[in-house]
Amino acid sequence: MTITVTLHLLAAVLWVGGMFFAHQMLRPVAAELLEPPLRQRLWVGVFNRFFPVVWGAVITIAATGYWMLFVTFGGMASAGIYIHIMHATGLVMIAIYLYVYFVPFQGLKRAVAAQLWPEGKGHIDTIRDWVGINTILGLVTIAVAAGGRYFH
Repeated sequence: MTITVTLHLLAAVLWVGGMFFAHQMLRPVAAELLEPPLRQRLWVGVFNRFFPVVWGAVITIAATGYWMLFVTFGGMASAGIYIHIMHATGLVMIAIYLYVYFVPFQGLKRAVAAQLWPEGKGHIDTIRDWVGINTILGLVTIAVAAGGRYFH
């Protein structure tokens, strides 16, 4: 159980922390200092490095989460409400990530390769919005994970 919880937590911290940093620190500075062509190239490079980490985090979180749910907590029926909340928000976060990866990120890469900067901006704006939502969901999920068993 110790290894499972540790892997689950580390994967969540990498994913949510990475989103928080990118959305709240890197994005505003990049928008302030870089012209659209360079800014869009930067984001493609950042996402090309970050998204493989997120794939690993998603797989780790799902595998360890379901392991704990069914082996440690005895399945859905015996899990506390905070486990169900983590499960639901986690599934929504994964769905958002899959959308971001397969739709606007792929569009951003195509737009940057073709130097279609207005189109690229649209994709970045979409990614920004969804990453913002996912960051909030991630922070809520972490708060529920940390304190959920104590909520009454």
